[in-house]
Amino acid sequence: MRVVVSVGGSVLAPDLRADRVEEYAGALGSLADAGHEVAAVVGGGGVAREYIGTARELGANEGQLDQLGIEVTRLNARLLITALGERAAPVPREGYEEATETLRRDGVAVMGGVVPGQTTDAVSAALAEYADADLLVYATNVDGVYDADPSADDDATRYDSLAAEELVALVAEGESLGSAGSNAPIDLLAAKILQRSALRTFVLDGSNPDRVREAVETGDFDGTEVRPDAEGGLSEEDR
Repeated sequence: MRVVVSVGGSVLAPDLRADRVEEYAGALGSLADAGHEVAAVVGGGGVAREYIGTARELGANEGQLDQLGIEVTRLNARLLITALGERAAPVPREGYEEATETLRRDGVAVMGGVVPGQTTDAVSAALAEYADADLLVYATNVDGVYDADPSADDDATRYDSLAAEELVALVAEGESLGSAGSNAPIDLLAAKILQRSALRTFVLDGSNPDRVREAVETGDFDGTEVRPDAEGGLSEEDR
């Protein structure tokens, strides 16, 4: 199976903990050792937000802030590459073609951000589409997609499965309300790429890297599956 794993920066390296990076490298490496073709796209997390906040106070414009965020994602990617050792290409891949070639050579391809204005959510979806991946996994700091913001609404209900077109509508509604998709840990551009590419996608809590490994190996996980068809819905108990 060819799989792309989108790893949030706060998930991969909270407080820049080396043990967490090693755990993620172990999970991804075990998938590669089992014969899967694996790519990882790493986000910037809290470190990127801190740099961006300081740079904004110093007068940086939005394009400059985006570029700063990209550099932090690539630093995080280098941490993962270091932990993966010889399994991974030695530097972060900076384009989809380059990453796909690494996959075809049976190495783990690791990317950060690519261009200003595009989050690593979208980079992950675009890479999965370009590489004809069988599965895209979003390893985030929440356990799936909800019908409302779970941090603000105690009655928010998680979707077990959701059609890509429904995800697009959900994220777009959140952005129109000014919450920027707060109930969906995927941005609008990423959701639209999922819709057009019909990618099978899992959204799960990635705080334990073994959850990612198990999701890829068994297809079983606790979270939300984004499907290309229109048969999404709420969890079984809430239908």
